[in-house]
Amino acid sequence: MPPKLLLHVCCANCGIVPIELLRDRFDLTLFWYNPNIYPRTEYQKRLADVKKLVKIYKKDLIVENNDIKKWFEITKELENEPEGGKRCEKCFQMRLSRTARLAKEKSFDFFATTLSVGPQKRAKIINKLGEKLAKECDLKFYPADFKKQDGFKKSVELSKKYGFYRQHYCGCVFSIRTSKH
Repeated sequence: MPPKLLLHVCCANCGIVPIELLRDRFDLTLFWYNPNIYPRTEYQKRLADVKKLVKIYKKDLIVENNDIKKWFEITKELENEPEGGKRCEKCFQMRLSRTARLAKEKSFDFFATTLSVGPQKRAKIINKLGEKLAKECDLKFYPADFKKQDGFKKSVELSKKYGFYRQHYCGCVFSIRTSKH
């Protein structure tokens, strides 16, 4: 029996390559927890594609309610931070922390995130947070930089193949201001 891994998924585009790489080594369950995504219509588009993704790969999905108020609390006074700055780190921390706690509650062996697929996302920061949370929760974190070895390029190709909606910003209200549509 392969080890159980809870995979935090930020969107179908970023989820597809990690699933391809991990599905033969782990019993994967996807976890949708993204209180940063704004506006509500964007949140719903991304979640709809994640639901399509789990059907394609025949995986289970856990969806946790949006906790936007908590997200705004943790990012307070970081509105003007650049993409990849302190606001993003707080956001990663919030989502990875919830993923680790849920993995512990549901007796998973590992947890991981698809966040490192994005070209603006610094895997070093994400993996450091994941490792720290793994120690705190007595779990294993699967560290990765899924954008490496053409991971991002493959995600674009596979997303086109499956007709996934492709967003133009990370998801938060602050990143939408600086996105190039």
